[in-house]
Amino acid sequence: MTKQDTTPERDMKTALLNGLRLRCPCCGEGKLFRGYLKVADHCQHCGQDFTAQRADDGPAYVVILIMCHIMGVVLHLTFNGFRDDPLTLALILAAVAIAASLVMLPPVKGAFVAIQWAKRMHGF
Repeated sequence: MTKQDTTPERDMKTALLNGLRLRCPCCGEGKLFRGYLKVADHCQHCGQDFTAQRADDGPAYVVILIMCHIMGVVLHLTFNGFRDDPLTLALILAAVAIAASLVMLPPVKGAFVAIQWAKRMHGF
């Protein structure tokens, strides 16, 4: 016979929204990061331990996937619409893509940590 898990289920929606806001998925008050992408060891507000999180390369892959789809459409529309110099267009869109990726990366990593916390993955 298998054992039934008696631990209460954690709310995924609340945790995910807190992670996207860069807040603790448990309480929603404390900061999730202590630097740009460095996850804090624990929540300053509720004491939740974050050392078990394993959001290594996943957030970067998701950001690349999203940005490549967006920038592919933007590149196609601007190149066909403006007929500007291809080098100028490539440099401008590359700068926009890099800036947008750097803005998207912390919330996506926060969402990864929140999902791991909500699903009790990796020792949470």
